[in-house]
Amino acid sequence: MIVSMIIETIRKYIKTCGKTRYRISKETGVGEYQLCRIVNKGKKRKGSCSIETADILCKYLELELTPKKSKKKGKRR
Repeated sequence: MIVSMIIETIRKYIKTCGKTRYRISKETGVGEYQLCRIVNKGKKRKGSCSIETADILCKYLELELTPKKSKKKGKRR
């Protein structure tokens, strides 16, 4: 579930960053075909990518993974 959320975030940022997949590919070393599969939710692997590829793209897109703060139900005393 977490991995799919990360990939969905990467997908969103690739679509909105204003750079072509060709340019992203040349600047990151991630293949254009791989980027196309991620953006278009490829049928074979459901738009997934390896952790290494996700890490490269997160760094390139300046995305940081931060833990979500949990909601506290009540204060303990």
